[in-house]
Amino acid sequence: MSLPPCPQCASEYTYEDGGQLVCPECGHEWRVGEPTAEDEVVRVVKDAVGNVLQDGDTVTVIKDLKVKGASLVVKVGTKVRNIRLVDGDHDIDCKIDGIGAMGLKSEFVKKA
Repeated sequence: MSLPPCPQCASEYTYEDGGQLVCPECGHEWRVGEPTAEDEVVRVVKDAVGNVLQDGDTVTVIKDLKVKGASLVVKVGTKVRNIRLVDGDHDIDCKIDGIGAMGLKSEFVKKA
């Protein structure tokens, strides 16, 4: 049986130690069947229209949004610059002029 090469340095001299594989050249240890960096799924965030969003994009709000815990409203057409994509129930972290830091859902914005 041939052992897979090291996922960090691609060395072919890996060996099995118990339930783990070890690379003698770089010292990297991993489990058999453990997902590697190449296997990671890239999360794609899309706006209401279907455009792919990225960090630093500018988006426009497509619906009036009430700010939870305040009597403020983010109006339709408000431009939000320099967004940051995050994991969680709200996909976008941003700062809106006059309101401050907020979390937005990608379904309520479109790429500008």
